[in-house]
Amino acid sequence: MQADQMGARLSLKDVVKVYEMGSSKVYALHGVSLEIEENEYVAIMGPSGSGKSTLMNMIGCLDVPTTGAYSLDGEPVSDKDEDELADIRNRKIGFVFQTFNLVPRSTVFHNVELPLVYGGVGRLERRRLTEQAIERVGLLDRMHHKPNELSGGQRQRVAIARALVFNPSIILADEPTGNLDSKTGKEIMAMLDELHEGGHTIILVTHEDDIAMHAQRVIHLKDGRIESDVSKPRHPEESKTRLSVVPD
Repeated sequence: MQADQMGARLSLKDVVKVYEMGSSKVYALHGVSLEIEENEYVAIMGPSGSGKSTLMNMIGCLDVPTTGAYSLDGEPVSDKDEDELADIRNRKIGFVFQTFNLVPRSTVFHNVELPLVYGGVGRLERRRLTEQAIERVGLLDRMHHKPNELSGGQRQRVAIARALVFNPSIILADEPTGNLDSKTGKEIMAMLDELHEGGHTIILVTHEDDIAMHAQRVIHLKDGRIESDVSKPRHPEESKTRLSVVPD
């Protein structure tokens, strides 16, 4: 089914996130409304403290709004409990982090297999899916190595394989090239580009303009609000701004 038939894959409406800090309240998000369609490629940018990590956690079902609504594939997420959120994350969302978040004492195979173990997948099917994901990132010959035996780029490939092992439709990448040299970073971005071309929805958080250029749409946050939301098309004359600066 095409995206225009399905409607928005992700929909946030008037989302507010407040953290209690002792006797004070910190507003990380101020009434954010946002829709992301199936197979979009979106970069989220903003200075430190702008709310981009909070927004990423919200999209990734790692956190829920204080007020407002979030739905994923038409399914309300805001009122889910921890077990229900974990199930959604396993089925629909793959995460790629700047620091790789690999288990240092485990092999590449076991690192990639981990989400399947938590998901209750049987041993034979786990092996098939794990090897398939490792093959997709070109590391079958390294699957019995441990992270400290790999380069930074190879470790990020392992993280991508782990994100892909359940074949989720959405990949969330938080500063995916932040710990890599420029050459390796380009290789990782080429892999994310390829995943997008293969049908995945890619949402990445970055502070680097050259990384954001890979996306078709760039959202800038400031002080917990969407400051701008610009679609970057295949042809310059098609460029459009979805959302102008939001007043205080």
